[in-house]
Amino acid sequence: MTERPTLENWLSILFLGLIWGGTFMFVSVALRGYGPLTVACARTTLGAVALLILMRSMGRRFPRDLRIWAFAIPIGISNTALPFFLLSWGQQYVPSAFAGLSMAALPLFVLPLAHVFSDEPMSLRRALGVTLGFTGAALLLGQGALSFGTGGAEALGRIACLTAAVSYAVGSILTRRCPPMDAVTLSAATLTIGAAVLIPAMLLVEGVPRLSGTLADPAIVVLGLIPTALAVLIRVRVVQTAGSVFMTLVNYQVPVWSMVFGAAVLGEALPLRFFAALALILAGLAVSQWNALRGLARA
Repeated sequence: MTERPTLENWLSILFLGLIWGGTFMFVSVALRGYGPLTVACARTTLGAVALLILMRSMGRRFPRDLRIWAFAIPIGISNTALPFFLLSWGQQYVPSAFAGLSMAALPLFVLPLAHVFSDEPMSLRRALGVTLGFTGAALLLGQGALSFGTGGAEALGRIACLTAAVSYAVGSILTRRCPPMDAVTLSAATLTIGAAVLIPAMLLVEGVPRLSGTLADPAIVVLGLIPTALAVLIRVRVVQTAGSVFMTLVNYQVPVWSMVFGAAVLGEALPLRFFAALALILAGLAVSQWNALRGLARA
C-alpha cells in the first residue's frame, strides 16, 4: 500500500513536469542539426544504453518468458519508436508548445481504449471528461487540420503530434495488460526494441549522423539521458512510494511547461487557440479523473 505523498514526492512530480515539459524544446533545438529519424533514434538508443548499464549494475536480466516479449515488442514500438519519430517529424512544422499540448490529450485517449481493451469501464463522468477534452484537441488542431493545400505540411505536423499521443495511449494499455515485470527492466527492454527499429530506419533514410557543431549536439544527448532515462527512474520511485494516481498529476504540468519553454526560450508565438485548448483539455482531465483527484486532496 502506498503512503501519503511526501515532500520528496511533490518535488519529484514538479521535476518530472519540468523534464517532460522541456522535452519538446530540446527536440526543436536538436532538429536544427539533425533529421527527425536521427533525433528519435539517438534519443531511444542513448536512453536504452543508460538503462541497460543500470540493469547490469543492479544485477537484473531480461526475462526469458515469451509471453512478456509478446507484449514488450509492441510496447517498444508504440511507446518509443513510433511516437518519438512522429513528434520529431511533426515538430519540423509546428511549435514545440503545440507538441506539448498534444500530449495533454494522452490520458483522454487512454480512457476509451481502456474501456474496450482493459478492465476500466467508461462511466458517464469519464465520458463527459473525454468529450470535453476531445473538444479541446479539435480546437488545438484548428480549422485547417484536414486541409493539405497551402500549409499542408503544418496540418500534417499537427496530426503527427496527436497521433503520437494515440500511440502512447496504445502503449499504456499494452503495458497494463503485460505480465508483471520490473519497471526498469521493462523500460530498458522497450527502449532497446525501439532502438532496434529506429537504427536501420535512420541509416536507410538519413544515413550515418555526423556532429553538427551546434547546440543540436548537446540537445540530442540531453534527450536521451534526461527525459528518456533519468525520468524513468524518478517515475518508478514516485509510483512505488506515492502511487500511480499521484503520478497522474504530471499530466497537468507538461503542456503548461511546454508552452512556457516554447515562448520564453524559443520565442514561439502562442495563439489564443492554444490557451483555450489547454483549458478544455485540462478540464476534461479533471472531470475524468475527479475521484482520483478528490482522493489525493483528502490524503
